[in-house]
Amino acid sequence: MSPRAASRLESLGFAHVYDYVAGKADWASFGLPIEGTWHSGTRVGAHASTDVPACGPADRMFKVRERVRAAGWDTCFVTNERGVVLGRLGRTALNRDDDISVEEAMTLGPSTVRPSLELDKAVERMQKQNLTGLPVTRSDGVLVGVLRREDAERALPSSSTA
Repeated sequence: MSPRAASRLESLGFAHVYDYVAGKADWASFGLPIEGTWHSGTRVGAHASTDVPACGPADRMFKVRERVRAAGWDTCFVTNERGVVLGRLGRTALNRDDDISVEEAMTLGPSTVRPSLELDKAVERMQKQNLTGLPVTRSDGVLVGVLRREDAERALPSSSTA
C-alpha cells in the first residue's frame, strides 16, 4: 500500500499499519499470515517444528552433540549471530567422537524451503527424495524450523498423500 493509504488508515485509528513494498510473495516467504484458498494453514510455515537445535560455527562438537541428543534431535543447524543458516550437522557429523569445531564438521549450504511453500508440494518433494524433513528459512536466510515429513503427511487431507 502507498504511504498515503497507510497514513489514512492510521488517521482512522488502525494501530498496526505497514507500508510493505517487497510484495506478497516476500511477505509470505517470511511466514507472515496470508488468506484465501491457499491460506497460511496450507503452507509449510504453519507446520514447521521451531524447536530444532541451532549452534554457531565456533561451537565445539562435544557440547553440541550432547545438547542435540538431549533434545531428541539428530540434526543441528549452524547459524550466524542473526540466525542465518550457514550449514547443517547431520547424523554422521553428530556421531563423530573427535572434538572439533562445528565449522569443521558441518555440511555447507543445506537446501531449504520457504514458509510459504504449499504443504502438499513439500510432502511430494520429501516422498520423491526420501527425506524425513526439510529445513525452513525465511527469504533472508533466517532459520524458521524443520518440516518433519510425518507431521506434514498427517496434516494433509488423506487424499493428498501418496
